[in-house]
Amino acid sequence: MYEVFVNDHPIVLTNIITKELKHKLFLLESVDLEEVIRQLNKGEIPAAHLYHPDAGQLFEKFCRKIPVVVAAGGLVSNPAGEVLFIFRNGKWDLPKGKLEKKESVEEAAIREVEEETGIRKLKLGPLLNKTYHIFRRNGEYRLKETYWFSMSSTFTGKFRPQCEEGIEKVEWKKVSEIPLVLGNSYANIRTLFAN
Repeated sequence: MYEVFVNDHPIVLTNIITKELKHKLFLLESVDLEEVIRQLNKGEIPAAHLYHPDAGQLFEKFCRKIPVVVAAGGLVSNPAGEVLFIFRNGKWDLPKGKLEKKESVEEAAIREVEEETGIRKLKLGPLLNKTYHIFRRNGEYRLKETYWFSMSSTFTGKFRPQCEEGIEKVEWKKVSEIPLVLGNSYANIRTLFAN
């Protein structure tokens, strides 16, 4: 099973048919994905399940319907246990960005976190999760597959928000502040803190 977000509305890729209570069921083979996205964005349906009987082919068949952009980013903590957040487009987010040619996801994660925040002294930890969300660029929907890594840093210098990427602020947030921050964030970011 995969969960793909359209803003805060989930599209669940599944090989199990469940009774429709809080979602609408579509057949993956014949679904008009743009229509599903439109219904989710308009609030006509709260969630969508896209069904295909073969669990091993779910993601591959979904990716045939939408171009995929691979990205990487980091959930960065410091010795005080604070977490690094960026503020962009009116929401709190974590630093991330798309891979460049011949770049590994690990290299991209470090580069993007440094570029978007100005942080240094990053130490890469393990892969935490992959998240998926749909966005629109140049009139076309795309699926962003983001590899999220745990990172740590002892950096105490001044942050440099990447203004050309629309980043207004970069801040360390205490553990006690994270629930409030996540209340003004994205569903795919909240999944990283769910465990």
